[in-house]
Amino acid sequence: MSINIYSIPLGVDRVHIIRGEKTIIIDGGMAGQAKKFAKAIEKLSIKPEDIVLIVLTHGHWDHVGSAKDIKDLTGARIALHQEEKDWLEKSLTPLPPAVTAWGKIVFKIMKMCESSLKFPAAKVDIVLGNQEMSLTEYGIPGKIIYTPGHSKGSVSVLLETGEAFVGDLAMSGPPLRLSPKLPIFADDLKQVRESLKMLIDAGAKTIYPAHGKSFSVDAIKKVLR
Repeated sequence: MSINIYSIPLGVDRVHIIRGEKTIIIDGGMAGQAKKFAKAIEKLSIKPEDIVLIVLTHGHWDHVGSAKDIKDLTGARIALHQEEKDWLEKSLTPLPPAVTAWGKIVFKIMKMCESSLKFPAAKVDIVLGNQEMSLTEYGIPGKIIYTPGHSKGSVSVLLETGEAFVGDLAMSGPPLRLSPKLPIFADDLKQVRESLKMLIDAGAKTIYPAHGKSFSVDAIKKVLR
């Protein structure tokens, strides 16, 4: 099966589009980005109704902000882990703990802007647990894997061809990182490392983070060592 991958910046995040027999997207970007998303998929000759699933790697505000608007546009189902289901359905904006010096500075900035981080609430159609979920039903040769560490409900999408869409399990671009590294925010850095090692053992070859461009898994192997 031929797979095409496209990345669209929606605010500070990248939303990834995976096109196989059907089309899914990874994450929902910041709030107020639906028009930008609609224009981007039009340029890619993707019809809104072609998109059947929105996989949210976790529930932080910059990843779910436009999820409702994209769902309304496409009719796609939303999948999110049970640990963070309420964050989307109740429009909650918990801030992740900083684990680096730069992360602490960014955290202070986010804290000052906390009231402006609100986003439209949306219903979660598929409540993910800790078990793997096949994406075959959605026309994609891959699966959703529970990968906690950045947050308790973080998940990744791993394709059979080795592309791993990891949300904030790793970061590779400004303003959060300058090169492929572990996240500057995490609930549990030990779990971040364990989740990344699990993805590598499962066949990950290329990492697609939400912040920054894709990179070879070899770059993160060096960090883990």
